[in-house]
Amino acid sequence: MQDSILMIIQLVLAIFLIAIIAIQQKGSGLSGVFGGTSNIYSTKRGIDKILFYTTIVLSATFFALGLIRFF
Repeated sequence: MQDSILMIIQLVLAIFLIAIIAIQQKGSGLSGVFGGTSNIYSTKRGIDKILFYTTIVLSATFFALGLIRFF
């Protein structure tokens, strides 16, 4: 019973993680190599900052649940 609840919570977290990562702003990636704009340093503001911290919290929670289910 408890294992199935943890599995459902982990599945929901995985869906949220995929959604949050998908809506984040695209980084420069390889565009700097091919002559694109290269921002050396930019700070995260507003919704970018919220999404960034939410991604960290959700991924840490997802990882912790995976460890709990393993042991």
